[in-house]
Amino acid sequence: MYRARPDVVGMVLAGGRGSRLMPLTRDRAKPAVPFGGHYRLIDFALSNLVNGGVRKIVVLTQYLSDSLNRHISLTWRMSTLLGYYVTSVPAQQRVGERWFLGSADAIFQNLNILSDERPAHVFVFGADHIYRMDPNQMLEQHIETGAGVTVAAIRRPLSEAPSLGVIEKGDDTRITAFLEKPQNAEPLADDPDSVLASMGNYIFETEYLYELVRADADRDGSKHDIGGDLIPRSVDLEAAHVYDFANNVVPGSLDRDRGYWRDVGSIDSYHDAHLDLVDPEPVFNLYNEEWPIYTAQVTAPPAKLVAEHDNSGEIVDSLLSDGVIVSGSSVKRSIVSPGGRVIGGAQVEESILLHGVRVGPGAVVKRAIVDKNVIIPDDAQIGVDRERDEARFDVSPEGVVVVGKEDLIDEPT
Repeated sequence: MYRARPDVVGMVLAGGRGSRLMPLTRDRAKPAVPFGGHYRLIDFALSNLVNGGVRKIVVLTQYLSDSLNRHISLTWRMSTLLGYYVTSVPAQQRVGERWFLGSADAIFQNLNILSDERPAHVFVFGADHIYRMDPNQMLEQHIETGAGVTVAAIRRPLSEAPSLGVIEKGDDTRITAFLEKPQNAEPLADDPDSVLASMGNYIFETEYLYELVRADADRDGSKHDIGGDLIPRSVDLEAAHVYDFANNVVPGSLDRDRGYWRDVGSIDSYHDAHLDLVDPEPVFNLYNEEWPIYTAQVTAPPAKLVAEHDNSGEIVDSLLSDGVIVSGSSVKRSIVSPGGRVIGGAQVEESILLHGVRVGPGAVVKRAIVDKNVIIPDDAQIGVDRERDEARFDVSPEGVVVVGKEDLIDEPT
């Protein structure tokens, strides 16, 4: 962890609806969606900033932000004696009776924060990606190049370009083109199967950011979006540079998890990212003590595995959180969040059980995501019969069943 940097402020954009993660976002903001047993999605961005010495952070919220605001206020407490803070800032209608029109407008409506703090540079990070990143290494390049804005980028397959913000650059770090979801993207010169894609993380020189968002606010036809409007305008001004995430080396990282980044914007990507955690040698290592991911700690006893009627149960490649009890049951390649119960010969496989989920005797849960406090009845089957699942629950294109908080689970007939 770095010492605090007084010359920077962090802004975390946490106002999106997260519609592709329904029903998990039915009554919570996307950055508040649980992940990996203990965490919330926003914990990863905040941990990277705090570990990097950014200790003045505002989280710009908008939709369904109650659980997110509560998580931030109870978890992310910094030393007020030293002037540090992580605080949520909802849409305040400072410039008119309207919500945030886009990510650039969210910054424009909160320029007073920057005026109060007067930082030299501003980190603007997304709130809902899974990764580790040392932001200081990106900041060093940003300062060396004299960029107005630096965009963090990662190499992604060329086939994914139509769903990405694609960056083209010259021989140095200057961005020559920024294309939103191009159908015919140019591959990298040194890798014909890849493109450089924006990670949704930016560093702005503060005075440049002032000028940019104020001009954007007055521009007819703008969608007031960072990727769609601010970055292309910065390219035109020759003020935009790219930072290749492949060059970022996080303390304590291993070869297999270096450069890991996942956008968990859909049910399938959310499920896949969880399975990345449970391999014997995971491609994302939660156990890096040199660059920890911080979150709230529940008050609960240790996880417990109990034999039941000569059946000791079986736990294979899984994560069990505090307060979990698995009694005479099978849990394979799954994550059971705090307070979970899997009892009476139940089977859970390649599934994510959120806080307080109870799986009853004889139940089978396969390739599923079960939202908090849901009770799976005795002998129920989820993820076994797709046609029946589709009649009761949301099912992703890749067949992951999602049981929402309010979903009713019929007992087998």
